[in-house]
Amino acid sequence: MLRGGNAWESNPPRHAERGVTGFEDRGTHRDPSAPKGWYSGDHLRPESVAARLAARLAAPVRTACNHPAVASLSQIPSLRLTTLTDCGGCAAKLGADLLSDALTGLGAETAPDELIAGLNPPDDAAAYRVSDELAVIGTVDFFPPLVDDAGTFGQIAAANAMSDVFAMGGRVLFALSIAAFPEELPRDVMAEIFEGASATVRAAGGTLAGGHTIRDPEPKYGLAVIGAAHPDRLLRKGGARPGDVLVLTKRLGTGLIVSAAREGRTRPDDLAAAIESMRGLNRVASEILVGNGVVGATDVTGFGLLGHGFEMARASGARFAFEADALPSLPGALDLARAGVETGGAAHNRRFVSGALEVGRGVTAELVTLAHDPQTSGGLLAAVPVDRLTSVVGELDRAGVPARRIGQVEEGAGVSLR
Repeated sequence: MLRGGNAWESNPPRHAERGVTGFEDRGTHRDPSAPKGWYSGDHLRPESVAARLAARLAAPVRTACNHPAVASLSQIPSLRLTTLTDCGGCAAKLGADLLSDALTGLGAETAPDELIAGLNPPDDAAAYRVSDELAVIGTVDFFPPLVDDAGTFGQIAAANAMSDVFAMGGRVLFALSIAAFPEELPRDVMAEIFEGASATVRAAGGTLAGGHTIRDPEPKYGLAVIGAAHPDRLLRKGGARPGDVLVLTKRLGTGLIVSAAREGRTRPDDLAAAIESMRGLNRVASEILVGNGVVGATDVTGFGLLGHGFEMARASGARFAFEADALPSLPGALDLARAGVETGGAAHNRRFVSGALEVGRGVTAELVTLAHDPQTSGGLLAAVPVDRLTSVVGELDRAGVPARRIGQVEEGAGVSLR
């Protein structure tokens, strides 16, 4: 179990009765103008979560002799974390369409020359030049559970949070936990989340050095991550140039698969494949890109392939042309898209790129859905110069990274799916 000293604090909120906003991974996107009763967050109210946890803990446990016994932590039936939240993973992010308005002007004030990446222009993480050979990278990410197993949730949350450092071409130094848990959550469940995260941070070359906790009826977990890189070898959203080839290092479809799993519509093997992908680190892919002199990249997470591609295209002053038939998908993802599954987060993503997206005739609806699907711990999207493509793809393949060529960078603006 993770332990900490003064760096690990637990401060209860001043108003424990505060409401909790549940996002919409299970159904149609909530609109503020929707009639009363159209969406109910009763299951996320503190008393509701406490009641469900209390019921779990109070349920009699049968011994080998079939007599009721008092439940201990080791005897409690497996707790399904996804029953405590309405939406998990990066699908719980505020939509890019909402953030683009809310953040307008933020960061426009004069920043020190040493801040080489931040809000203006925006990038995957902040980067601060300490010397001619060292930049410190900082980022933060957290979300509610998207899987039921506590250790797996910690692993995915950690991999996702560290991805921004790798998307900037950096290495992870250390991380701090950001945790919000119901007080009734069994301590062994909390410990499994911390242990899963700690193991993943170690695999990334860093250390989980502490953190902060608060009480919250809806569990949430993530990391604040500090990394480092050479300031002249950063991967940037604005580094793509016309003629570059677009390469994606993970398959798409985690949002579709996780959302359908909540409704029992995902095959167990398909969910297992998605979990394995989300656990995977972008460390090796990042090192290969930096080692080959690539300068343009981002990671594909909650805004989907088209949303993050649009951000990169806009920052680069170019047009990203994606080839629909080349998009790699996780097993079962396209079947679910054909069946009408789509997360509420995808609705935000569609609105975000609607004015900049051109969809070619003949592109099927399920591929459009896949391209908008919010990813959790997705892969890196890189703009690779043609003369370095063979080396990059070859090294990725030898390292076991399932990279695919999915398009090219062109003169112009916006994004296309053709």
